[in-house]
Amino acid sequence: MPALIEATELKKSFGSIKAVNGISLTVTSGEVLGFLGPNGAGKSTTMKMITGFLEPDSGTARIAGYDVQQQPLAAKARLGYLPEGAPAYAEMSPASFLRFIAAVRGFRGAEARRRVDMAVEKTGLQSVLNQTIETLSKGFKRRVGIAQAILHDPDVLIMDEPTDGLDPNQKHHVRELIREMARDKAIIVSTHILEEVEAVCSRAVVIDKGRIVADGTAEDLRQRAPYHGAIAIRVSSADADLIKTALQRFTSIAAVETVGRVNGHLHLRALPKSGMSIAAEVTQAIRESAIVVDEIYVERGKLDDVFRQITTSDQEAGHA
Repeated sequence: MPALIEATELKKSFGSIKAVNGISLTVTSGEVLGFLGPNGAGKSTTMKMITGFLEPDSGTARIAGYDVQQQPLAAKARLGYLPEGAPAYAEMSPASFLRFIAAVRGFRGAEARRRVDMAVEKTGLQSVLNQTIETLSKGFKRRVGIAQAILHDPDVLIMDEPTDGLDPNQKHHVRELIREMARDKAIIVSTHILEEVEAVCSRAVVIDKGRIVADGTAEDLRQRAPYHGAIAIRVSSADADLIKTALQRFTSIAAVETVGRVNGHLHLRALPKSGMSIAAEVTQAIRESAIVVDEIYVERGKLDDVFRQITTSDQEAGHA
């Protein structure tokens, strides 16, 4: 399937600061790419270059096959963009602003009204249509920004923090909207909310200091967590040594460590060797030793831990 978003070796510096240092990525139809990184990593700068709002020092970006610098009108006709802060004309109402956007996009008459009505319905703006934008809450301003981005039903959507300022119900609504639109679009969602990656993204790219440091599904990233796939066991202190001895005979188990002690019970963690599953071995050891276990479960890596691990230098990690 041909890529609808293509970035090749994008670079951008501001004075002596290399904001983006050779980023390449592709996104195909049906894919939602989560774009992650700490503050100052280069996310917004990269998105501005992909959308053609910022000229790269070198490298290229294409939207649906069109170079955003060489063929800007054709590229932007197929692009919906929600920038950081979702700027809009403060003195306009959402209704007049969206009619203005429809006209800019080349829609007239009944077709313009249909497009505006569709965008309003999908973003839930009916109750504030005739208020001035400057009087709206941050959440409603964000929804106005999303409405203008989807009004022309673009092939490509690039959204910078789409749920910023929204309450939990509004976040759920926007995530459902993204999932619905993803069926036939290529979407990039820049976010610092890691639960958003699991909620809506089919893939995630993490950047740090202007470079890509990870690219994969949420599960791929989770597997990089130190305790992903480990088995947590809570057992009576009197039985802890028996469990440890029973587990240590399996070659797939790298180690068994004591995590803590609470009310006469020990919390143990059996660590698998790289890439191995140990659930069957742990179950077998417990069954054969006839020990009563209070709790047992497979630990899943946390995206927060992985994010910190791959975006923090060794020196910073030691200080933390």
